[in-house]
Amino acid sequence: MMADRIITGIDVGTYQVKVAIARVPKGKGDRVIPEIIGTGYAESRGLKSGYIMQEDDVARSIKSAIVQAEKSAGVLVKKAHIAIGSIGLEEIYSRGEIIPTRADSEITTADLEKVMQDSEDRIIDHIPNRKILHSIPLRYLVDGNEVLGRPQGMRGTKLEVDALFITTYEQHVNDLIGTIESIGIYVEDIIASPLAASFVMLSKTQKRAGCVLTNIGAETTSIVVFEDSTPISLRIFPIGSNDITNDIALGLKVPLEEAEKIKRGGMTSATFSKKRLDEIINSRLSTIFTLVDTQLKKIKRDGLLPAGVILTGGGSNTFSVTEIAKNILSLPARTATLEIGKNTKVKDASWAVAYGLCMWGASDTQETSTIGTVKQTKHSILSWLNQFLP
Repeated sequence: MMADRIITGIDVGTYQVKVAIARVPKGKGDRVIPEIIGTGYAESRGLKSGYIMQEDDVARSIKSAIVQAEKSAGVLVKKAHIAIGSIGLEEIYSRGEIIPTRADSEITTADLEKVMQDSEDRIIDHIPNRKILHSIPLRYLVDGNEVLGRPQGMRGTKLEVDALFITTYEQHVNDLIGTIESIGIYVEDIIASPLAASFVMLSKTQKRAGCVLTNIGAETTSIVVFEDSTPISLRIFPIGSNDITNDIALGLKVPLEEAEKIKRGGMTSATFSKKRLDEIINSRLSTIFTLVDTQLKKIKRDGLLPAGVILTGGGSNTFSVTEIAKNILSLPARTATLEIGKNTKVKDASWAVAYGLCMWGASDTQETSTIGTVKQTKHSILSWLNQFLP
């Protein structure tokens, strides 16, 4: 009898630490869907915009969320997959090229690793103080011609790759690992939050056709763009739904608590013009979607993602948000729904990252799904993580 695997995901957000514990039934083939058996959350303390300011406070918050999750799951957590968000995440593109090593010019898997390494070597000096979290090959060229599918087994005198690297501040990563390991939990893996969320918020069809997942959080808005099932861009903007609340408070001269209620569509006793409120909200949401559109223009995908914009995060339930997104981005827009099986304890989309981490931990297959593309770089994430272990 093989025991079930237990996987834990920890999402350290600016407002809450969320922990999801999942059980992966053994030996049911590849398409195993992890079942959430416990969740826990705690108010985040000691963080600012996702950065650790007070390590002790952060450790306490994480510990309390874990204890809660352990209780509800009836298991002890010893290791976990961690998400890293905040405005420190950045993307950088690079191109690598090598001459295939075999005498008969046949391209091997080792060549693919080598050409990715070459593209990394070309940027490493330009990103001091940063760590590469994910290296994603976007397309391969053999003798100048784009390869559709796998280049292994083809012959050529030159192999090139266009690659996307997702980086974050090295110090930020070290602090996060240090804090989590200080409470006795081994960090198995680290993944960018927007990618983790994409594993549960987007369908295969959406990722294949092309879409942009837009998460409007409290202090930041993150986007990840998919095409041909591959993440081709990831950005975080320092503007979020708190800004909408502040705008309402200032514009209507009401207290923050009331502004928050009004934003969520709960009318209060206050008398104010509905038209004025719409103007305030629309103006801030327009700013957010204009940033998204600018990024899509930069990667030449504006108006060209058939599956459109999928909205998630706290700000996505703001009144009229899909209309504004549709108008500014000239794309179909919808609010994402978290679809994760019937018997799960996860309530809403704010759990997407924690649950996505469990999905990532459960997928061992090197399949060509999105998780696969990112997962293939897992060895590179792990190899650098191991440098910090005692």
